[in-house]
Amino acid sequence: MDMNRLRIQLFCLLLLWAGGLSLSYTHAQAPMTIEQALDIAEENNPDLKAAKLNLERYQHNLVAQRASLKSRFSLDLNPVNYSKSRRFDNRLSQWYTNETLNTSGTFMVSQPILMTDGEISLINTFGWQDNKSTVEGRDNRNRAFSNDLYLRLNQPIFTYNRRKMELQQIEFDYENAGIRYALQRLNTERSITNQFYAVYMAQNNLSISKEELENTKQSFDIIQNKVEADLSAREELYQAELNLANAQSAVEERIVSLENAKDQLKQTLGMALDDDVEVTVEIDVSPVAIDLVQAVQSGLNSRMEIRQREIDIELAELQMIRTKSLNEFRGDISLSVGIIGDHEKFGSMYDNPTQNPRVAISFAVPIFDWGEKKARVKAQKVAQTIAKLEQENLQIDIELDVRQTWRRLENLRTQIDIAEKSVRNAQLTYDINLTRYREGDLTGMEINQFQTQLSNRKIAYAQALINYKIELLNLKILTLYDFENEQPIVPVREWTGTKY
Repeated sequence: MDMNRLRIQLFCLLLLWAGGLSLSYTHAQAPMTIEQALDIAEENNPDLKAAKLNLERYQHNLVAQRASLKSRFSLDLNPVNYSKSRRFDNRLSQWYTNETLNTSGTFMVSQPILMTDGEISLINTFGWQDNKSTVEGRDNRNRAFSNDLYLRLNQPIFTYNRRKMELQQIEFDYENAGIRYALQRLNTERSITNQFYAVYMAQNNLSISKEELENTKQSFDIIQNKVEADLSAREELYQAELNLANAQSAVEERIVSLENAKDQLKQTLGMALDDDVEVTVEIDVSPVAIDLVQAVQSGLNSRMEIRQREIDIELAELQMIRTKSLNEFRGDISLSVGIIGDHEKFGSMYDNPTQNPRVAISFAVPIFDWGEKKARVKAQKVAQTIAKLEQENLQIDIELDVRQTWRRLENLRTQIDIAEKSVRNAQLTYDINLTRYREGDLTGMEINQFQTQLSNRKIAYAQALINYKIELLNLKILTLYDFENEQPIVPVREWTGTKY
């Protein structure tokens, strides 16, 4: 039996040494606070990085669209154009040979008009040509410079402003991307907080299990001395050995749970799984007076999801305008005025200029579309109704979530008080019964039950504190209001000078 006890003790020491070795790297690391974890996730979390890149993409689209509304400058060059062909002149009913060599360039400045969806352009075409025609053996030749300068206006009529609507569409997309990024930040904060507290709880459970192991080892030493002094039955020593083995097994299980919780946290933070991490947090739960009416009103006024539904409604309105434009009656007006001059000498091109006004009006008149436009308009009206219903349902869901979270917080405050008293009572009960155990009034199985009760009470108290902090965070996210510091929160950061 002495050899068995020795083997058990050596086995326990080896397991403790292995557990300490597995945590040695953890203790070598500086503990991470929850603020540091959120900063790491800001740079490394995959979902948050994707949302940020998506926001950046829409921002570039918006910059490009606004740039397209400014004046555009272009230059088209045709350095050399040579051709020689045999043609038939219908007016004179004879064939002739034409040989042409020319060079030209066109410079254009165009300015889109956002208010009317039109475009005004200043165009200048300068060129030189050497043109030769041979008719029945006679040569006609012209070498001259030419310049055509004119101002042109293109304006669609009887239709919607496509350019303005396209800008609105991109602005809505950009705002929506900003909201999704802000929501992803809040969701990431919630996920990290939950997993951070999970690691903290696993560390706390491991600490409690180690404390339980020390108490069980103390009980084992007590009963071992009593058995050796023939003051207790040897069966009590067997039970003590079993309690000690179970306590050591509990420590090993807690170590496994801690490592698994760390891996989950590292994955969310975007860290390498080989990195080690240890968390530290001060859970100071002080009563927070929260007014339910204020919480609900803050949620309805501040939640970004409501703005998303408003954007959906506005986008549906834009889509209705596009739908109604199917097979529409529309027109286009093109006006231009300018002068053109030509001469063999460059400086004399405008000695005898010619005005060249142009006017063009065109219409597109639909006749019959077999009811396509009417059906599509009805479908879009249904889509608008759905968007409005989703907005109304979202407001109801927000109010329900705030109410339920507020009730859970009130209940958790009571549970914390009860759990704190339970820990205090369990500790006093254990201390009293440990004395009885030393005096031989309790068996090893009975003192183990009191030890387990104490450990469970400590775990329940820590979990109650964490549950309260998590629910308080949930309420902050639901209402976008920090009730601990009594100030609204704005999860929207400045993005290159634009708030989204």
